[in-house]
Amino acid sequence: MLSLPSSPFSRSSISRHKYDVFLSFRGEDTRKNFTDHLYTALNRSGIITFKDDTKLKAGVGIAPELFKAIQESWCSLIVFSKTYASSSWRLDELAEIVKQKNERGHKIFPIFYDVDPSDLRKLTGRVEEAFLKHEHRDMDYKDKMDRWRTTLSEVANLKGWHLNNRHESEFITNIVKKISARLCQRYSAVLDGQLIGIDSRLEELHSKIDIEEDDVRIIGICGMGGIGKTTLAKVLYTQLSPHFEVKSFLADVREVSKKYGLVSLQKQLLCQALLEENFNLFSVYEGNVMINHRLSHKKALVVIDDADNLQHLKCLVGSRDWFGLGLPLALEVLGAFLCGRDETQWRSAIERLKRDSNKEIHDRLIISFDGLEETEKNIFLDIACFFRGEDKDFVLKILDGCEFFPSIGIDVLHKKSLITIDENNILGMHDLLQEMGRKIVRQKSLYEPGRRCRLWEERDVYHVLMKHTATDAVEGMVIDNKREQSKAFTLSSDAFLRMKN
Repeated sequence: MLSLPSSPFSRSSISRHKYDVFLSFRGEDTRKNFTDHLYTALNRSGIITFKDDTKLKAGVGIAPELFKAIQESWCSLIVFSKTYASSSWRLDELAEIVKQKNERGHKIFPIFYDVDPSDLRKLTGRVEEAFLKHEHRDMDYKDKMDRWRTTLSEVANLKGWHLNNRHESEFITNIVKKISARLCQRYSAVLDGQLIGIDSRLEELHSKIDIEEDDVRIIGICGMGGIGKTTLAKVLYTQLSPHFEVKSFLADVREVSKKYGLVSLQKQLLCQALLEENFNLFSVYEGNVMINHRLSHKKALVVIDDADNLQHLKCLVGSRDWFGLGLPLALEVLGAFLCGRDETQWRSAIERLKRDSNKEIHDRLIISFDGLEETEKNIFLDIACFFRGEDKDFVLKILDGCEFFPSIGIDVLHKKSLITIDENNILGMHDLLQEMGRKIVRQKSLYEPGRRCRLWEERDVYHVLMKHTATDAVEGMVIDNKREQSKAFTLSSDAFLRMKN
């Protein structure tokens, strides 16, 4: 199986390619049969392909327009046939293709048509005979032949497709599917959305899904609210849709199920997948049976967005024998805001984000917080204000005294991706989540820290204790006991009178 090579080149360079595929082939071997059928199949799939139909004359070098076509193509399909190596023009062409691969990231996919790949790798058999003829024909070919040998061997060692007595129609269909899959990853919907930093996540998901494999895969995308799960799922869905017989994107599953019930989602799935309007379902069980019966024999892509309940999955995708898939709003919002701005504006926006995170991002993150029980909210705020970077066991002992039931509460926060616990048992929290938690506390009283439930900034603690502005709202504060003597301050017991015990 071919693997998609990682690319160091920008997507803007990809968009400038005039052709998706450059076809390199030996005319007298395959022009009117295999290559013609392959070219037709590629074009039928919307893959823009360059095929040279010029009849070559002996002694004439490769035309400049062919070099240009190679340079303007994303990849080359090399159809190695019995007499491919007999053509000096084809070997020059191959040398240029390898040059583009090494210098500009041009992709090469070899096809071995009625030729033994080992003959090409080892330069034996018909290939050896062809090179002997080149030598006898013109001794000036010596320098060229060294380059031809190197490039031929290099390309023949790449993973490719070998006809190997298979039916040509099936062989061509398989090639077109795989080229189409790779192009889908390259010409991403990211270009239209102008999203920033999404490529690595998409590549990771593509590798996990691997649509070339004939199996059922259920992929989960999880993480804290607002990091872009839905946006990533939408981009992936756009890229993959052409390769599936039926597809459905179920958006806002949590909200839709609350308002209209699971049966409405089952109907939506069936309508989108089968392009039919009327499905009379009267129970979740009936919906399960219908989905299983109608979709179990089809290649299906199903994205379930914002599912927070196992029941959602059970009712919509059941198990693997039903058929066989639901992030970056934060990326979309911030990326769209920064797009088209200069470096100074980027830096300014980042500094502002550190101080006061973008309101739309905050509004999305708060959804995860609002879904917590009261004790879990308190634990979240304590970690955001006091305990990020502290040992979990140490925090458990402190919070246990507050009757927050921290063992189960911390586990809930971890499973909801609101906190992390590393291999050293240290509690962690994403910067945006910590800022959200602290903002929640600040909003209790914007101008008087003494009316807030938690105090962690030195200036606020100093203000409250020195000016005696504390109220019974204060539940906890951090006092730095390692202050230098010259910076220490004297406290009166009256400063703590109004606080909770």
